[in-house]
Amino acid sequence: MIASVRGVASHVALDRIVVDVHGVGLLVHTPPAVAAGCRHGSEVELATSMIVREDSMTLYGFAAAGERDTFELAQTVTGVGPRVAMALLSVLSPQELSAAVSADDIATLTKVPGIGRKGAERIALELRGKLPEVPGGGAASPASTATGGWQDQVTEALVGLGYSAKQSGEAVEVVGRDTDGAVPTDVSTALKAALQVLAR
Repeated sequence: MIASVRGVASHVALDRIVVDVHGVGLLVHTPPAVAAGCRHGSEVELATSMIVREDSMTLYGFAAAGERDTFELAQTVTGVGPRVAMALLSVLSPQELSAAVSADDIATLTKVPGIGRKGAERIALELRGKLPEVPGGGAASPASTATGGWQDQVTEALVGLGYSAKQSGEAVEVVGRDTDGAVPTDVSTALKAALQVLAR
C-alpha cells in the first residue's frame, strides 16, 4: 500500500493532482480544497490511501493522515464507497464529521451529496465511538491565490461533488455578494464558503 506521496505537482485539476515522484507521475484524487491548495510546480506531500480492485488501482490523497484515516474508516460503513467517503471529507472536516456522528446529527450528514437520511443514520450508527479526535492542520502546499476565475473553479468543484449547476452557481453568487465583490484570499476559502451557503 502507498501510505504517502511526496513530489512535485506536475498537474493540478479541481479534484485531482498528478504528483511527479522521481519521474513517475502518480494520479491522486483529492478533496477539492486539497487540490485548490496545491500549485503547479510546487512540492506537495499527501497522506494517501490506495483502493485496489480487479480492474483498477486508485490513489486518494489528503492533507493530513487523520483525514486519510477517516476516509478509510468511513468506507467500513455499509453502502459507503470511496466516492461517498470522499464527498464526506469534501464537505465536512474530520472534526465536524466526528461531532455530527457523536451528536447523531442527521441533518448535517445529509448535507453531503449522495447521502440521504437512511445513509446518514447508518453512518451515525456504524461510526459511533470509532472516530478519534483528529488534530487540525494539513501537509498540503500553501493555498493557491484566487484569481478572477475563482467563480468557475468553485462552481466546477461543487458540480463535481454532486450539486446541480444551478445550485452551484447560486452559491457562488452568494459568496461573491457576501464578500462585496472582493476576490477571496484563495480558492479553498471560497469553496468552503460556498459549501456553507449550500448547507443553510
